[in-house]
Amino acid sequence: MTNRDTFGSRFAAIATLAGSAIGLGGLWRFPYVTGQCGGAVFVLLYVLFSLLFCVPIFAAEAVIGRRSGSNCLGAMRKLAPHSWWQVLGALSIITPLIILSYYCVVGGWSLEFFAKSLSLSFVGVDPSESSGIFRSFVGSVWAPAICFTLFLAITCLIVAFGVKKGIELFSKISIPALFVIVIVVMIYALCMPGAGKGVEYLIHPDWSKLSFRTVAIAMGQSFYSLSLGMGIMITYTSYMDKGENIIFTGTATAFSTIAFSLIAGFAIMPAVFAGGMEPSSGPGLLFETLPYIFSEMCEDSPILSSVAAILFFLGVVVAALTSSISLAEVGVAYLVEEKKIKRPIAALYVFIGVWILGMLCSLSCGPAKSLSLWGKPLFDFLDMFCSNFLLTIGALLAVLFAGWKLSKADVMDEITNSGTVSRTLSKVVYFIIKYVAPIVIIAIFISNLAQ
Repeated sequence: MTNRDTFGSRFAAIATLAGSAIGLGGLWRFPYVTGQCGGAVFVLLYVLFSLLFCVPIFAAEAVIGRRSGSNCLGAMRKLAPHSWWQVLGALSIITPLIILSYYCVVGGWSLEFFAKSLSLSFVGVDPSESSGIFRSFVGSVWAPAICFTLFLAITCLIVAFGVKKGIELFSKISIPALFVIVIVVMIYALCMPGAGKGVEYLIHPDWSKLSFRTVAIAMGQSFYSLSLGMGIMITYTSYMDKGENIIFTGTATAFSTIAFSLIAGFAIMPAVFAGGMEPSSGPGLLFETLPYIFSEMCEDSPILSSVAAILFFLGVVVAALTSSISLAEVGVAYLVEEKKIKRPIAALYVFIGVWILGMLCSLSCGPAKSLSLWGKPLFDFLDMFCSNFLLTIGALLAVLFAGWKLSKADVMDEITNSGTVSRTLSKVVYFIIKYVAPIVIIAIFISNLAQ
């Protein structure tokens, strides 16, 4: 497409890619999955996977995206026409839309808690009351549904404005602000009485917790955190300028995501232990913990507590939006480029399709828990199925395509920026893409099947 948008600068590209990667994957999902998987052992595996394997996998997806300059399905049609590889393109469009359906449910929770922070609802609550606020909300019918719908509408509206005027502008402003807000909350949480047990939980590995399940979930979280295997990086890197360094951008994105996830972990887990809460309580951990933190802050300074709560939950909303817009962009880009639908109408189509599945996910968290698959509420099932299976399959197909379908000359041309980046480092990345990453991903996939 001759008028196709591109990112305006390196900072814009990294901020947008990091915004997608950081999001609720780091702020919402990382702390509660860490709690379910034994703490420090999981954190260590997550960091290792993110740096050793996920940066090369990012490079593989970036090669596909930038080489094609197209959406996920269009990339396969350009790079491997009339082949079964179009399955990768189709999967890379379907997966993020499924994730978006339950992700926007959590985004709706963040809107509700932002509204509660504005009304000073967290003043004076104890740990049990803090948990009760969340459970009462998700257990109702209309409030979560309305919040979910509003959050999804905001997401699609931002995407409708396009790459530069919508996605890029939002990310450049929101990501630096989000880091500052979460760091402030982390500093306070670390000072709470009893917080030391939470710190110890995150930094002292209990090797008895090490298992194939922990390894598999850590790999899935690293994919989830870096938005790999779901078409986002293929789509976003298709907007990257040819002069951008793929390895540098991937490494910067990985470090940003790891740093943010660790900050979120150290903001939430100390408070969990300080309040005597259960670290393995699940998806609601963030929303059950933070009201208690702000209630404790209120004893020292009511004004500071109120401002901190407002800023933090505003940050949660922002984090949710940075990821939700990237998930929605995959489907919108496909409709715009392949079906020639105008961007605002494409965004509306995505809204309608995602809303239907998302409403079912929202209901399955509370009043309609009978909406389940394989013994799990629909929300929990989709989260597990996407992170442990669909993302794994998507990432495997991406590295196989870059490593075995594309010519080595084409891949190296993209990774080295036509010879301007170190060939030694690029050869190492290419080796991991072609030989190491597929073996690791297959092993993780088999482990997931055995769970």
